[in-house]
Amino acid sequence: MNDILDAASRNTIETGASFSVRHRGYRVLWSLVWLILAAWTPPIFHPWRRVLLRLFGAKVSATAGIYSSARIWYPANLRMAPYAFIGPRALVYSMGPIELGAYALVSQGAHLCAGTHDIEDPNFQLCAGSIKIGERAWVAAEAFVGPGVTMGEGSVLGARGVAFGDLEPWTVYAGNPARPLKKRVLRTGPVPAAS
Repeated sequence: MNDILDAASRNTIETGASFSVRHRGYRVLWSLVWLILAAWTPPIFHPWRRVLLRLFGAKVSATAGIYSSARIWYPANLRMAPYAFIGPRALVYSMGPIELGAYALVSQGAHLCAGTHDIEDPNFQLCAGSIKIGERAWVAAEAFVGPGVTMGEGSVLGARGVAFGDLEPWTVYAGNPARPLKKRVLRTGPVPAAS
Protein backbone atom coordinates (compact mmCIF):
# COMPACT_ATOMS: atom_id res chain seq x y z
CA MET A 1 0.00 0.00 0.00
CA ASN A 2 2.81 2.43 0.86
CA ASP A 3 4.38 1.77 -2.58
CA ILE A 4 1.12 2.80 -4.24
CA LEU A 5 0.86 5.95 -2.12
CA ASP A 6 4.51 6.85 -2.79
CA ALA A 7 3.95 6.45 -6.55
CA ALA A 8 0.79 8.58 -6.35
CA SER A 9 2.68 11.29 -4.48
CA ARG A 10 5.42 11.32 -7.12
CA ASN A 11 2.82 11.52 -9.92
CA THR A 12 1.00 14.39 -8.22
CA ILE A 13 4.24 16.35 -7.97
CA GLU A 14 4.95 15.62 -11.64
CA THR A 15 1.48 16.65 -12.90
CA GLY A 16 1.50 20.09 -11.28
CA ALA A 17 -1.37 22.37 -10.34
CA SER A 18 -4.92 21.72 -11.55
CA PHE A 19 -5.40 25.36 -12.59
CA SER A 20 -3.19 27.82 -14.42
CA VAL A 21 -1.51 30.72 -12.66
CA ARG A 22 -3.86 33.05 -14.54
CA HIS A 23 -6.93 31.14 -13.32
CA ARG A 24 -5.69 31.16 -9.73
CA GLY A 25 -4.86 34.88 -10.00
CA TYR A 26 -8.37 35.58 -11.30
CA ARG A 27 -9.87 33.76 -8.30
CA VAL A 28 -7.64 35.63 -5.83
CA LEU A 29 -8.59 38.95 -7.40
CA TRP A 30 -12.29 37.97 -7.37
CA SER A 31 -12.12 36.98 -3.69
CA LEU A 32 -10.50 40.32 -2.78
CA VAL A 33 -13.03 42.32 -4.83
CA TRP A 34 -15.96 40.50 -3.20
CA LEU A 35 -14.45 40.91 0.27
CA ILE A 36 -13.74 44.62 -0.13
CA LEU A 37 -16.69 45.74 -2.26
CA ALA A 38 -19.54 43.32 -1.54
CA ALA A 39 -19.21 41.08 1.52
CA TRP A 40 -20.20 43.89 3.91
CA THR A 41 -23.09 45.33 1.85
CA PRO A 42 -26.69 45.28 3.16
CA PRO A 43 -29.30 42.97 1.57
CA ILE A 44 -30.79 45.70 -0.64
CA PHE A 45 -27.52 46.08 -2.59
CA HIS A 46 -28.35 43.23 -5.01
CA PRO A 47 -27.83 45.52 -8.06
CA TRP A 48 -24.28 46.36 -6.95
CA ARG A 49 -23.41 42.69 -6.37
CA ARG A 50 -24.83 41.80 -9.81
CA VAL A 51 -22.50 44.40 -11.37
CA LEU A 52 -19.46 42.88 -9.63
CA LEU A 53 -20.41 39.36 -10.70
CA ARG A 54 -20.89 40.49 -14.31
CA LEU A 55 -17.48 42.21 -14.31
CA PHE A 56 -16.00 38.79 -13.53
CA GLY A 57 -17.92 36.97 -16.27
CA ALA A 58 -21.15 35.82 -14.62
CA LYS A 59 -24.36 35.96 -16.64
CA VAL A 60 -26.81 37.39 -14.12
CA SER A 61 -30.30 38.64 -14.91
CA ALA A 62 -31.23 42.19 -13.90
CA THR A 63 -33.75 40.76 -11.41
CA ALA A 64 -31.58 38.02 -9.86
CA GLY A 65 -30.44 38.35 -6.26
CA ILE A 66 -27.26 37.35 -4.43
CA TYR A 67 -26.70 37.92 -0.72
CA SER A 68 -23.43 39.45 0.39
CA SER A 69 -22.49 36.47 2.58
CA ALA A 70 -22.79 34.04 -0.36
CA ARG A 71 -19.50 32.76 -1.75
CA ILE A 72 -19.04 32.17 -5.48
CA TRP A 73 -15.80 30.35 -6.36
CA TYR A 74 -15.58 31.21 -10.09
CA PRO A 75 -18.16 33.74 -11.33
CA ALA A 76 -17.55 33.03 -15.04
CA ASN A 77 -19.27 29.65 -14.54
CA LEU A 78 -22.43 31.14 -12.99
CA ARG A 79 -25.70 31.75 -14.89
CA MET A 80 -28.76 33.19 -13.14
CA ALA A 81 -32.12 33.64 -14.90
CA PRO A 82 -34.73 36.26 -13.91
CA TYR A 83 -35.68 36.26 -10.23
CA ALA A 84 -33.22 33.46 -9.37
CA PHE A 85 -31.82 33.90 -5.88
CA ILE A 86 -28.74 32.83 -3.91
CA GLY A 87 -29.32 33.21 -0.18
CA PRO A 88 -27.11 34.07 2.81
CA ARG A 89 -24.00 31.93 3.40
CA ALA A 90 -24.67 29.80 0.31
CA LEU A 91 -21.54 28.24 -1.19
CA VAL A 92 -21.38 28.12 -4.98
CA TYR A 93 -18.33 26.00 -5.82
CA SER A 94 -18.51 26.69 -9.54
CA MET A 95 -15.61 24.61 -10.86
CA GLY A 96 -18.06 23.65 -13.61
CA PRO A 97 -21.06 25.58 -14.99
CA ILE A 98 -23.86 26.28 -12.50
CA GLU A 99 -27.17 27.48 -13.88
CA LEU A 100 -30.19 28.71 -11.93
CA GLY A 101 -33.47 28.88 -13.81
CA ALA A 102 -36.08 31.59 -13.42
CA TYR A 103 -37.37 31.88 -9.83
CA ALA A 104 -34.95 29.19 -8.62
CA LEU A 105 -33.99 29.64 -4.97
CA VAL A 106 -30.82 28.52 -3.19
CA SER A 107 -31.48 29.05 0.53
CA GLN A 108 -29.16 29.97 3.40
CA GLY A 109 -26.16 27.76 3.93
CA ALA A 110 -26.86 25.58 0.88
CA HIS A 111 -23.88 24.21 -1.07
CA LEU A 112 -23.78 23.82 -4.85
CA CYS A 113 -20.62 21.79 -5.48
CA ALA A 114 -19.68 21.36 -9.16
CA GLY A 115 -16.29 19.81 -8.37
CA THR A 116 -14.96 16.54 -7.03
CA HIS A 117 -11.90 14.29 -7.30
CA ASP A 118 -11.32 11.15 -9.34
CA ILE A 119 -10.77 8.65 -6.51
CA GLU A 120 -9.50 5.99 -8.93
CA ASP A 121 -6.79 8.25 -10.32
CA PRO A 122 -3.48 7.91 -8.43
CA ASN A 123 -3.09 11.68 -8.92
CA PHE A 124 -6.51 12.28 -7.31
CA GLN A 125 -7.26 14.80 -10.08
CA LEU A 126 -10.01 17.36 -9.82
CA CYS A 127 -13.11 16.76 -11.94
CA ALA A 128 -15.86 19.24 -12.74
CA GLY A 129 -19.51 18.70 -13.60
CA SER A 130 -22.32 21.07 -14.34
CA ILE A 131 -25.27 21.77 -12.03
CA LYS A 132 -28.66 22.89 -13.29
CA ILE A 133 -31.29 24.16 -10.89
CA GLY A 134 -34.54 24.26 -12.84
CA GLU A 135 -37.11 27.00 -13.00
CA ARG A 136 -38.97 27.42 -9.68
CA ALA A 137 -36.80 24.74 -8.03
CA TRP A 138 -35.75 25.20 -4.42
CA VAL A 139 -32.55 24.10 -2.67
CA ALA A 140 -33.56 24.44 0.99
CA ALA A 141 -31.38 25.48 3.94
CA GLU A 142 -28.01 23.73 4.21
CA ALA A 143 -28.79 21.25 1.44
CA PHE A 144 -26.00 19.91 -0.82
CA VAL A 145 -26.16 19.49 -4.60
CA GLY A 146 -23.28 17.56 -6.14
CA PRO A 147 -21.59 17.75 -9.54
CA GLY A 148 -23.57 16.65 -12.57
CA VAL A 149 -26.96 17.07 -10.89
CA THR A 150 -30.00 18.51 -12.64
CA MET A 151 -32.90 19.58 -10.45
CA GLY A 152 -36.01 19.51 -12.60
CA GLU A 153 -38.46 22.39 -12.83
CA GLY A 154 -40.29 22.96 -9.55
CA SER A 155 -38.33 20.29 -7.66
CA VAL A 156 -37.48 20.76 -3.96
CA LEU A 157 -34.45 19.47 -2.07
CA GLY A 158 -35.39 19.68 1.61
CA ALA A 159 -33.25 21.16 4.37
CA ARG A 160 -29.89 19.39 4.75
CA GLY A 161 -30.80 17.00 1.92
CA VAL A 162 -28.00 15.65 -0.28
CA ALA A 163 -28.47 15.21 -4.03
CA PHE A 164 -25.96 13.23 -6.08
CA GLY A 165 -28.45 12.28 -8.79
CA ASP A 166 -31.03 14.15 -10.84
CA LEU A 167 -34.27 15.27 -9.17
CA GLU A 168 -37.52 14.85 -11.07
CA PRO A 169 -39.63 17.92 -11.88
CA TRP A 170 -42.27 19.00 -9.35
CA THR A 171 -41.14 16.44 -6.75
CA VAL A 172 -40.10 17.01 -3.12
CA TYR A 173 -36.94 15.23 -1.95
CA ALA A 174 -35.27 14.94 1.46
CA GLY A 175 -32.56 12.95 3.22
CA ASN A 176 -29.03 11.74 2.56
CA PRO A 177 -29.07 10.51 -0.11
CA ALA A 178 -32.12 12.45 -1.25
CA ARG A 179 -35.24 10.35 -1.81
CA PRO A 180 -38.57 11.44 -3.28
CA LEU A 181 -41.27 12.14 -0.69
CA LYS A 182 -44.21 13.42 -2.70
CA LYS A 183 -45.24 15.40 -5.75
CA ARG A 184 -45.23 19.19 -5.43
CA VAL A 185 -48.60 20.62 -6.38
CA LEU A 186 -49.07 24.38 -6.45
CA ARG A 187 -52.16 25.72 -4.71
CA THR A 188 -54.60 27.46 -7.01
CA GLY A 189 -57.21 28.54 -4.47
CA PRO A 190 -57.01 31.00 -1.57
CA VAL A 191 -54.29 30.68 1.03
CA PRO A 192 -55.60 28.88 4.14
CA ALA A 193 -55.74 30.90 7.35
CA ALA A 194 -52.97 30.31 9.89
CA SER A 195 -54.03 28.08 12.76
